[in-house]
Amino acid sequence: MSGRFARLAMLLAAAAAGLLGFGLLSRDHVSQRGLEYMPDMAHSLAYDAFAANPVTRDGKTLQAPVAGTIPRGFTPFHYAAGTEEAERAGRELMDPLPATPKNLAHGKALFQTFCLVCHGESGKGDGPLVPKIPNPPSYSSERVRAFPPGRIYHVITLGTGNMPSYASQVSPEERWLIVRYVQTLQALEGTP
Repeated sequence: MSGRFARLAMLLAAAAAGLLGFGLLSRDHVSQRGLEYMPDMAHSLAYDAFAANPVTRDGKTLQAPVAGTIPRGFTPFHYAAGTEEAERAGRELMDPLPATPKNLAHGKALFQTFCLVCHGESGKGDGPLVPKIPNPPSYSSERVRAFPPGRIYHVITLGTGNMPSYASQVSPEERWLIVRYVQTLQALEGTP
């Protein structure tokens, strides 16, 4: 048994010496350290985003997306700013959310967070910020009462006059919830 063990130990020692010798011979210089066996793409030869790239047709590493592609999670809005586009949005866009108490409560919370500061609690354009800015229109005015839901959605999305766009703060679904609540305020204003 000890003879077999000795032969196995000698064989392993010879293999280790061979691997060590192979490792030393494969280096450019004997003092070079850190030979890495199978790096598994841990150190890739990737190009920097704005560096020139000889592999691509136009020589750029960072490529433009294919025409017509939409980023994941992005909902396109096919309307431009302006009165004509707002009227078109009013004709074409319909509120996709059902009129439920939960949606109305959520719309009210969003209104109080984003709109109340200018438009006031009841939408009359008397919010706490009004002394410092031009008065926003009252939701009970004849002109604003005539706005269909799509036009109100357009105003929230792209802004109008002194009102900025809220597209970056409020998701498309949340905009519809605010529209629903604004229309509720308008309906309450119409009752004696």
